[in-house]
Amino acid sequence: MPPAVACSPRNDARARDGRRRAWAAWVGWLALAVAWFAPLGHRALVNPDEGRYATIALEMLRDGDWITPHLNGFLYFEKPPFGYWMSAAAMSLFGVGEFAARLWPAASGFASAAIVAFTARRLWSEPAGSFAAPVAAGSVWIVANAHFLSLDMGLAFFLTLALCAFLLAQRDEAAPLDQRRWMLVAWVAMAGATLTKGLVGLLIPGAALVLYCLWMRTAQPLRRLQWVAGPAIFLALAAPWFVVVSLRNPGFADFFFVHEHFHRYLTDQAHRAGPAWYFVPMLLLGFLPWSTMLPSLARFAAVREPGRAFQPQRFLLVYAAFVFVFFSASRSKLPSYILPMFPALALLAGAWLAKADPRRLRVHVAAPAVAGVALMALAPLLARFATRDTPVEVLEAMAPGVAAGGALMLGAATLAQRVFGQGRALAGVVVLAAGTVLGTLAVLDGHDEHASIKSSRDVAAVLRPRLSADTPVFSVAMYDQTLPFYLDRSVTLVAWTDEFAFGQRRDPGRWIPTVDEFAVRWRALDDGAAMMKSDVWSSLSASGLPMHVVYRDARRVVVLRRAPDPCKPGAPCFPSHAL
Repeated sequence: MPPAVACSPRNDARARDGRRRAWAAWVGWLALAVAWFAPLGHRALVNPDEGRYATIALEMLRDGDWITPHLNGFLYFEKPPFGYWMSAAAMSLFGVGEFAARLWPAASGFASAAIVAFTARRLWSEPAGSFAAPVAAGSVWIVANAHFLSLDMGLAFFLTLALCAFLLAQRDEAAPLDQRRWMLVAWVAMAGATLTKGLVGLLIPGAALVLYCLWMRTAQPLRRLQWVAGPAIFLALAAPWFVVVSLRNPGFADFFFVHEHFHRYLTDQAHRAGPAWYFVPMLLLGFLPWSTMLPSLARFAAVREPGRAFQPQRFLLVYAAFVFVFFSASRSKLPSYILPMFPALALLAGAWLAKADPRRLRVHVAAPAVAGVALMALAPLLARFATRDTPVEVLEAMAPGVAAGGALMLGAATLAQRVFGQGRALAGVVVLAAGTVLGTLAVLDGHDEHASIKSSRDVAAVLRPRLSADTPVFSVAMYDQTLPFYLDRSVTLVAWTDEFAFGQRRDPGRWIPTVDEFAVRWRALDDGAAMMKSDVWSSLSASGLPMHVVYRDARRVVVLRRAPDPCKPGAPCFPSHAL
């Protein structure tokens, strides 16, 4: 007879506990996915970034030219095409709309949190991965940028993948095959980052590596970089588009590499200058609800981990610090530029929280609590910030969303305080993350009220029933990036250059340089539509130019060349806007 196998009650309890944790993790990821992706199509796309990138993707899909990006019919070479490709692919699968336009940044943010969790688990421990996931997914800057159409979340995803793959390849315990595989993944990810926003996709990982080697006085990490296969894969993936688009479009290389990289970084040509401390409040606000942990994370990362040749914590510290300093030194600054440092901070936070005393974490609920109270206090005061372009009624409509976001963050902080006091560290972190995700989404939902003046969705709803396929549409001395997207057609620019300068030089016949020339052409038309600012409309109207107003708000007036037909059943009319 075979010997009887004794089942220890302790082992049974551990197995049951492991299964419960696994099921809890799956339920948590599923709940996050629902909350993460469900709101994508609810809000209108807003000017400028969302409209710009959605329009480029739509033109790629509509025209079938996946090599040369166009914006409103003009050549547009400010950024590489990967983000446009992904949004265009989403539109082809799910239809043209807000959901498809935002799907790639949302998927990038979600995937970044998953990669961070996986990497923390492999680098340190299962608890480290369990903590890193909610820290990444629950950081305000990651949540906000994942639900807003821009290229920065996609860049952050590829840089996060490159960072995590590099860390896994450099582990002391990594087998030679793992070293090779993960380093090749890192090279693939850097190619994706380069195809998303240019040379920064190679610069950030490379600079962080050099600085780490100098700090640690070692060249060991350089020996694992796969110097032959890695660059070959990088060039095979990243180079073809740059070569083909350069051959098709003379002048691309100078514009993209010189004008859009060096000039933008070293000069204020984009009119986005900011002080040296510009990103300090962005870091503190963006890393909520974990902002008060930053000093502890820095001290934790700076201490050499005994028994390890490669120090992942120190590398993460160098990486995050370089991103912050590099963009702080730039003459061109936007809040989302430092987004790539947040997944690195989440990795550090996962390792630190896994060793932290739960009861001592109660002090860290102060930041989200203060943020929640501030949002709730701000909500009834929003109307005081009204301007000509942002009227009182818009700000008043935003207030409930802002107040709800603050209440969710405050409620989560209050509950987390109690949970930490019970010695349940992971539960407290999950509560804070959930409150931040839901609170940030509530504020974004409130911001959708701003779409009435920051988007052309309502304008397009009024115009589309009144336009034939051949009706010319003009944008006079202004340009709303969302108008071509919602109309699904290009508009003729009048007395407007901005980011179109390169394309207008190549195709001068596609635009009208002056308002006077527009007036002459407009008089000669039988049918047409135009968007312009109120002062421009007033001036043209006073000159006797025939215009029939069909839409008006704080930013713009929309007119037709001939008197519109009465509203037909099913055709939208907006008495509050239309004359």
